[in-house]
Amino acid sequence: MGLLTDFRITAQEKNLGVYGVHVYQNGRTIAEHRFRSNDRENLYSASKTFASVGIGIAESEQLIKLTDSVMEYFPEYKAVAFPGSEKITIINLLQMSSGHLLQDLSKYNTHDRAELFFTTKMETAPGLTFFYEDLCTYMLGRIVEKVSGKSMLEYLKPRLFDKLDIINPMWHTCQNGHTSCAGGLYLTTEEFSRIGITLLQSGVYKDHQIVPADYIKRMHTNWVDTTSKNDPETKGGYGYQVWKCTPPNTYRADGMYGQFCVVLKDYDAVVTITAHNEIEPKDILRSIWSDILPNLSI
Repeated sequence: MGLLTDFRITAQEKNLGVYGVHVYQNGRTIAEHRFRSNDRENLYSASKTFASVGIGIAESEQLIKLTDSVMEYFPEYKAVAFPGSEKITIINLLQMSSGHLLQDLSKYNTHDRAELFFTTKMETAPGLTFFYEDLCTYMLGRIVEKVSGKSMLEYLKPRLFDKLDIINPMWHTCQNGHTSCAGGLYLTTEEFSRIGITLLQSGVYKDHQIVPADYIKRMHTNWVDTTSKNDPETKGGYGYQVWKCTPPNTYRADGMYGQFCVVLKDYDAVVTITAHNEIEPKDILRSIWSDILPNLSI
């Protein structure tokens, strides 16, 4: 019986909406299966993990410090910023703990998103409360653009995408031409797996040290509390644009409808899924735990 047999049966019987699954372990691809054509798919919020890697690279180039105030890079918004905004740091953006507790998605395509970020009411001090906010990730891209003169996509092409052998990636922009960062990156299942492989290998892909190992470690060990969330797979904690999973030493990039790139440290493995599940995409994760992990050797 094949490694993915049980998962394939579950995906079909439970109508999980899986498009493709890719399994990498011990330095090689050991299994993959397509349920439909091998197209590049919108990774939705799994795009955020790529933006986080961009921040790690910018830090390594000494362009930024994670303790920097976001406002330092945007003095043009000081006059309109809600009081307390000047205390938000880059770490707060990475961990979704800006101090905001509200986002108005309806204004994203009609307003300057950076101004929206700074004018949003501060409900708590930064760093105290987890609140999942797309503008946090968007602002990571705007910071990289400020210090490099390039959009996040332009900045990452030679530093990340080219080294991952991802040719001509498409990443949506806001109406003003800034990389959206919070979503809108399109990749195939296997291309998506390469970010997980890089994370698993402490920032290395095909002998290229793309991002420092120390940043990768902080990504998945510096957790903020997310016990307010309503699913076991989102209650474990949030790192630098990655979620902690229920199995030990496991974390993931996570996008709407079931875009998952799961890093399983104890198995030296990465399991990557693209899907379209509008009902309960976290059931895909539970199927990975029940149908794939028992078949992986440790």
